[in-house]
Amino acid sequence: MFDSLSDRLGGVFDRLRGRGALTEADVRGAMREVRVALLEADVALPVARKFVDEVTEQAVGASVLRSITPGQQVVKIVNDALVAMLGGDDPDAAELHLGVTPPAIVMMVGLQGSGKTTTTAKIAKRLKGRDGKKILMASLDVNRPAAQEQLATLGTQVEVATLPIVAGQQPVEIARRALQAAKLQGYDVLMLDTAGRLHVDQALMDEMKAVADIARPTEILLVVDSLTGQDAVNVASNFSEQVPLTGVVLTRMDGDARGGAALSMRAVTGKPIKFAGTGEKMDALEAFHASRVAGRILGMGDVVSLVERAAESIQQEDAERMAARMAKGQFDLNDLRGQLAQMRRMGGLGALAGMIPGMKKAQGQVQAAGGEKVLVHMDAIIGSMTLKERAKPEIISAKRKIRIAKGSGLTVQEVNKLLKMHQEMAGAMKKLKKMGGLKGMMKMLGGGGSGGGGMGGLGGALGGPDLAEAMKGIGKGMGGLPGLPGGPGGLPPGFGGFGKK
Repeated sequence: MFDSLSDRLGGVFDRLRGRGALTEADVRGAMREVRVALLEADVALPVARKFVDEVTEQAVGASVLRSITPGQQVVKIVNDALVAMLGGDDPDAAELHLGVTPPAIVMMVGLQGSGKTTTTAKIAKRLKGRDGKKILMASLDVNRPAAQEQLATLGTQVEVATLPIVAGQQPVEIARRALQAAKLQGYDVLMLDTAGRLHVDQALMDEMKAVADIARPTEILLVVDSLTGQDAVNVASNFSEQVPLTGVVLTRMDGDARGGAALSMRAVTGKPIKFAGTGEKMDALEAFHASRVAGRILGMGDVVSLVERAAESIQQEDAERMAARMAKGQFDLNDLRGQLAQMRRMGGLGALAGMIPGMKKAQGQVQAAGGEKVLVHMDAIIGSMTLKERAKPEIISAKRKIRIAKGSGLTVQEVNKLLKMHQEMAGAMKKLKKMGGLKGMMKMLGGGGSGGGGMGGLGGALGGPDLAEAMKGIGKGMGGLPGLPGGPGGLPPGFGGFGKK
């Protein structure tokens, strides 16, 4: 979503970093470019102006201009200002406050087409899965055709109860019935999916106020479509004036919008952004963290979100099986196929590259190389092999490669590229075996440093020959992520050739 803004800001900061010393004129010139970049990204003018003024005031200070790395200092100031613009790093801001006498009421508001109904189901699934809450959803949308049926269908999909539909009932009546049902049946949370309109009008506001008076919601969440750009800011402003909002949910954050809505929303409404929708699937909803989003915009990555996504996507049994095989130095094509499937569940190569520090350029390479298709094609190649071939890739002869290529609809060259990737990764796993598998590697990463534990031994471990060689092999196989010894920092060998005739 922030690709255009990120590229523009990256160019500005690269020029600053390339200079040994900065003058006040250098900083002010860079800040003018930052202001233009923000405005082109659809950030509201007052927000962009305030942001640039605050950053400039700090960046032209003597402590910055006389520092050893003034360019890096300016980037840090911009990062801190972005975090503040997005709402700061209050860990409680991204959570729903439901610690009241049950049922806690969550009221969803927003324009028609913003994704309220889908977001209602996503949040319900999140509360049920993570917090073990008993949820009841109720649709108050009697205007949009089949809106109530849509919520009922989504409820079945995420295994969350929905209020039975009674034809002819109006929103206030439905809210009363839902509240009574939630109390009598012992639900922890009641989620009210209110009606929307194509644009803000007084009838919509009056209806929401009436429902709020009946339900007395704990949380009122405004759902805004990020793709609407600057208009999303106007919508948020209108709603915040009429309804006591407690938070904002941004949908379609995985789209190609310019990002201005997200950057302006907190400043305009004064309310925290609670969640961000990142796809159509019911689990494609992330808690919004200002520092993580700022890191993505400035190309610093988002390792914490990457780890969280991995924890949610990787099955415990698969992880334990893989750890046991790594301890023995084993890594066949079935293991590689499992790793590819996990990468797809985590959002694909492009999404993962965007979360890894320094991989912004590689993210563009991934997209140019076919993105998700790359993983699909690799899976097709492995799927065209026999069970024996997957377990013992060394038996794959030229004749077998021709058969595998025909079966997958790809070329022998692409089969060779996959086998080479596997060979390099398998060699890395054997080297890890010498260190005692994963436990040995983590011991090397955690001990021996001046701190006596934690990550204190990281520097020394990466300099050790065994770990360096192992990581070099993984780097060659999976693309040489920046920071791993021996890695070229680009795509895996042959990634760009997959799917191209």
